[in-house]
Amino acid sequence: MDAQVNVLRKQINAQKSSLEISTTSIVKEIKTLEVQVKQLDDQLSKCTILNPVTGTVLTRYARANETTSPGKPLYKIADLSEMILRVYISGNQLPKLSLNQPVKVFTDDGDGGFREAQGTVAWISEKAEFTPKTIQTKDERANLVYAVKVKVKNDGSYKIGMYGEIQLTMGN
Repeated sequence: MDAQVNVLRKQINAQKSSLEISTTSIVKEIKTLEVQVKQLDDQLSKCTILNPVTGTVLTRYARANETTSPGKPLYKIADLSEMILRVYISGNQLPKLSLNQPVKVFTDDGDGGFREAQGTVAWISEKAEFTPKTIQTKDERANLVYAVKVKVKNDGSYKIGMYGEIQLTMGN
């Protein structure tokens, strides 16, 4: 009887040893599989297109279900909640203008009048340039002007490419 008990104990110990080896092997496989899952999650995250800014799509270069390549633009997007009006001022107006200065912005209202809004000077060129060719007369185009960018909140009425004017607010 003692011999049978000893044989059974040896079999049990052998089974325990075998189970411990199997458990260790399975734990190592789990770690490998977890790494593979993380790699697949990373690949999937790179397949998802997330837009970094809120805005309106201006132009589409690709459609849904089309094949594309890394670095190829899919669309052109712009945040239209705030528009930038590019204006030109003469050299004698330059000393009256400073960054973050409030200005009045005037755009056509469609009825022959002007629509007024508040804007802020966001950028002033450090050097003069010749007046852009959109100025009507040759004499006006010969003058040197400074480019200025003015930020204006957009309530939906301003569109890209609209013409406008600014008026410097008093006290500045």
